[in-house]
Amino acid sequence: MKIYVDADACPTVIKDILYRVSQRTGIEVILVANQPLSIPRIPTVRSIQVSQGFDVADNHIVELVQENDLVITADIRLAAEVIDKGGKALNPRGELYTKANIKARLNIRDFMDSMRNSGVQVGGGPPPLTQRDRMEFANALDRYIAQSTS
Repeated sequence: MKIYVDADACPTVIKDILYRVSQRTGIEVILVANQPLSIPRIPTVRSIQVSQGFDVADNHIVELVQENDLVITADIRLAAEVIDKGGKALNPRGELYTKANIKARLNIRDFMDSMRNSGVQVGGGPPPLTQRDRMEFANALDRYIAQSTS
């Protein structure tokens, strides 16, 4: 199992949790981004810089992901593609995307896109991560790792 990170938009506190998990478990964490990343010197952590462009990092993650790999992303479309390939996706707030819930998330995303495209003002994005969100993420990550490695 490997953990891929949609790193351009991943909060630093979530990356820090992933670094500690990688160091503790030996699970490889691969951060994919359009820009250079500063990562700690942990043998099981590496970064891949892809070229600039819309969805280039997402597409690279989809190319790399294999069955039972985990992708950390808040991007619903990327999560759906990962699930289609047999991987799993976890968002930075600790919600595990599955075949059972991804279709509903995609429908909501598409609805919000169509509202924005028709000129309706819709929200200002998600609120900042709270301490509870961080705990939810860490707990969901630990549960996934425990299930995947047992």
